[in-house]
Amino acid sequence: MVEINKIPSPCYVMEEELLRNNLTLIKSVKERAGVNIILAFKAFAMWKSFPIIREYIPHSTASSIHEAQLAYEEMGSYAHTFSPAYTEENFPVFMQYSSHITFNSLSQYNRFYPETRGYQRHISCGIRINPEFSVVDTDLYNPATPGSRLGISADQLADGLPKGVEGLHFHTLCESSSYDLEKTLEVIEEKFGYLLPLVKWFNMGGGHLMTRKDYDVEHLIKVLKAFKAKYPNLEIIMEPGSAFAWETGTLVSTVVDIVENRGVKTAILDVSFACHMPDCLEMPYKPRIRGAYHEPVDSLPTYRMGGNSCLSGDFIGEWSFDEPLLIGDKIVFEDMIHYTTVKTTMFNGISHPSIALWTKDNKLEIYKQFGYEDYKNRMS
Repeated sequence: MVEINKIPSPCYVMEEELLRNNLTLIKSVKERAGVNIILAFKAFAMWKSFPIIREYIPHSTASSIHEAQLAYEEMGSYAHTFSPAYTEENFPVFMQYSSHITFNSLSQYNRFYPETRGYQRHISCGIRINPEFSVVDTDLYNPATPGSRLGISADQLADGLPKGVEGLHFHTLCESSSYDLEKTLEVIEEKFGYLLPLVKWFNMGGGHLMTRKDYDVEHLIKVLKAFKAKYPNLEIIMEPGSAFAWETGTLVSTVVDIVENRGVKTAILDVSFACHMPDCLEMPYKPRIRGAYHEPVDSLPTYRMGGNSCLSGDFIGEWSFDEPLLIGDKIVFEDMIHYTTVKTTMFNGISHPSIALWTKDNKLEIYKQFGYEDYKNRMS
């Protein structure tokens, strides 16, 4: 158990034991279902923890040249790459660090695929398909909305696959269940099934939240085995991100002031929702706070949580506590490692939380502390 009094504030702290529990489950699914599961950096890129991850999962997916280079340097393997658009300037860099490259459109494929043919080693190329079906409710995270810029619809492939396509890729899930995957595969088979026997690999993207407590892992394995039996020519690839770091750590913060306006009490923290927990405002969602009641209780002290940026809307509320909050009290936000750590900003020049690992030996290992130079160097 993490000793909160030993954690500097503010700080993201991941627990090695919880990470290993997730990795053990993911590796088990990979081996039992006979599929390839790789880490998506867009949700988790805490590279100092990659030596732990490589014990279980050796490959990763990238969507930028920086992620691809990170895969090569810190995961020690070439990336499975997808980007909405490649350019003449960056495509050679993608090739340098990628084993697989997926194209978002036929025009991109036709433009850049020829460059891969003369490359010094084989790069397996594929295209992203858009089944125009998704169970994701939040449009911000739904790539299958009408007019989506992501993926190639079935009508654009009526004449078949372009020469050289070795794989198909889709990504329409977001923290979804195995039953959502099952429904999606039914639609894909209906629209693109005639193409599946013609390719070598099929990338089912991310959003497979198999480490969530209520996720039906056995059903997932059943779905994957059935699909593999139907298409034995395919290597099945899955690239979850959240599942790796789901509920593996917290963001530790401190109450620095308490303000009251027209009966509303706000605890001002040394962290910012806008800067350090952006999904809380984008999704939006209300995070859990350790030791607090998630919904207000009339008879108990109740507070909004306020960030320390100048953005008026940098707050979330409300939670109740057994005792009134005091300046200096620790506020521990649960499940703040996936996505949160990769989406932070330095808006307002606010001090960025440190990043740390609480080891399985109950020791605190500080991965990174941020200072003025980090802010200054990013600005120019």
